[in-house]
Amino acid sequence: MVSQRALIVVSGTSCQEDALRRFRQPDDVIIAVDGGAHHCLRLGWRPHVVIGDFDSLSPEYLQQFEQEGVLLLRYPPEKDETDLELALQYAVQRGYRHIRILCALGGRVDQTLANLFLLGLPVLKNLDVRLEDGEVEAFLIDSEAEWQGVPGETVSLIPLFGVAQGIWTEGLRYPLRGETLYPERSRGISNEMVDHQARVRLSQGVLLCIHFHSDTGGS
Repeated sequence: MVSQRALIVVSGTSCQEDALRRFRQPDDVIIAVDGGAHHCLRLGWRPHVVIGDFDSLSPEYLQQFEQEGVLLLRYPPEKDETDLELALQYAVQRGYRHIRILCALGGRVDQTLANLFLLGLPVLKNLDVRLEDGEVEAFLIDSEAEWQGVPGETVSLIPLFGVAQGIWTEGLRYPLRGETLYPERSRGISNEMVDHQARVRLSQGVLLCIHFHSDTGGS
């Protein structure tokens, strides 16, 4: 497996560019998902790969990318997968274990939900995959996870695909001690970090963890 991170840049409306410029590491591989290439250009990043049906990119940009040696992977508009799903498949096939999906939140609620549920793709199991927009990170927990943060930051734990059981938390203001969360109940919303590290483990089910970086949490 490849040790580098793959940054997959989507065309979502929530994209905190200053924060994402600081987020990038020198050896990150940039994969733009169709119109996400516009975010790359505004960030000053040249993508290594552009994937999609290219309905959101002008011929001028496509020509520029081609001249710069960017790999262009074009797919037909009528397909079963979204462009993001194709980009995730590409990253997995290339052997990336650490994948960050940038600018995939905000805008159309159906697209945002689809992007979040893509975290449950079987090919992503045991990989480190997170959605990140500079203000919020989202990732799945199916056994245990640790992450870094700042005391006071908001963390929500939402069960996906059914009930989540045997949940234990550390570093959060409202602890869970072997308890159960239900998808139709809101108990896991708006917890709070009390340390610089938090940990969650569970015995059954899947949790969607949404971590709001400093001063971005909501009620």
